[in-house]
Amino acid sequence: MVTGVIPTELGTRRIGTLLKEYAVPGIIAMTASSLYNMVDSIYIGHIKEVGSYAISGLAVTFPLMNLSTALGTLVGVGAATMMSVLLGQKNYDAANKVLANEVTLNTIIGILFTTIVLCFLDPILTFFGASQNTLPFARDYMSILLYGNVVTHLYFGLNNLIRAAGNPKLAMRLTLFTVISNSILDPIFIFGLGLGIKGAAIATVLCQLMSLSYSLWYFSDQKKFLHLPKSFFLFNARVAYSMLTVGMGPFLMNAAACLVTLFVNQQLLKYGGDLGIGAYGIVNRISFLFVMIVMGFNQGMQPIAGYNFGARKYSRVKDVYMLTMKFATLIMCMGFLIAEICPGTAVSIFTNDPELKDIATKGIRLMNVAFPIIGFQMVSTNLFQCLGMVNKSIFLSLTRQLLFLIPALYLLPLSLDVKGVWLSYPTADLLSTFATLFFMVKLLKNLRKLNDGDDPTILGSKIR
Repeated sequence: MVTGVIPTELGTRRIGTLLKEYAVPGIIAMTASSLYNMVDSIYIGHIKEVGSYAISGLAVTFPLMNLSTALGTLVGVGAATMMSVLLGQKNYDAANKVLANEVTLNTIIGILFTTIVLCFLDPILTFFGASQNTLPFARDYMSILLYGNVVTHLYFGLNNLIRAAGNPKLAMRLTLFTVISNSILDPIFIFGLGLGIKGAAIATVLCQLMSLSYSLWYFSDQKKFLHLPKSFFLFNARVAYSMLTVGMGPFLMNAAACLVTLFVNQQLLKYGGDLGIGAYGIVNRISFLFVMIVMGFNQGMQPIAGYNFGARKYSRVKDVYMLTMKFATLIMCMGFLIAEICPGTAVSIFTNDPELKDIATKGIRLMNVAFPIIGFQMVSTNLFQCLGMVNKSIFLSLTRQLLFLIPALYLLPLSLDVKGVWLSYPTADLLSTFATLFFMVKLLKNLRKLNDGDDPTILGSKIR
């Protein structure tokens, strides 16, 4: 007898209530995840005598970390999106195949990524902006994370599936456990055991391993309607292809983030030196906190929109999109106000170095000036992904980072020096928002043409 709670409430309860119930755990989880990254930066930035160079070395690893995240989202987000739609269609056998293939693909990709990058780690980090001063710190931190890369991929991937399967509170609790345990272990490993930046990486991997162990146990219960096979590993080419196709949008967005961070580091090294890269590391951590809150709202929206799209309840899809977009805009406006009114207070959490603090304070004011419009762009792009509209999701994911941001990173500093690097971000935000608005107007018009129960062919979804 198969047991477990099947989230049919996603198609019946009030949208506001559902979004609150699903988004709040997602917001807490994503905020905790952001704080998880910030904790390492805060402790590393206060290592005596080398804190400024250590935090710059940490910033150099961001492109590699983004690339690893991109590979994880290629599988994890694609699997979570498919699972939400399949549950809406009550196709539980297919949902179990998605779960098993997610574990297999993440394991294979994680091992390949670790092997390849470790063979060329120093040249890669140098290419990403490491100097003679920062390379040792970047190498020490990244090498440990690479050995635990499979753990990281599986931890985040299964956490997404727990949420998509209708248990957002458990996903939140696992994330909170990881963050809190990391906050406890970081000072022990960094200062108590004298491991420095290596200690931060070891603590990160150990905490993720503990949460992953529980997730694997959770999905190993054969009585649940969603469960892993006893062998854990299963590969189905058709299911794997569908997962990778649906996850291609967020994958390309994160891969583009890797490319962008690479260019940012190179430009800041050219115009602002090692401390410029360190300042970007600080600004990126602060800004990412608000972005992650919006991503939490997106996580709350994803199972609701996906389920109702699968159940052909299009009015509910529109309602959850509009409500999520309003909340996201409010959050980004708060981020804008903090960046403009009290940036120094936020920056001082990460460093006591006066020069580094001054550079980061000026940078965050410039970089986040267009924050109020980013919420709309993020939620709209996520909606296309939730509906399986792969091509549009991919295009909108790439417009900000590749089509607009990278050219701005090269052109604006020619006349504005280091200021141009920071101003590249709001320039790209403005242009990409206009592009997103164009596609969203058309999508909402088509959604209005559909009555609940109609075939969604008009939307061009890749999920059936």
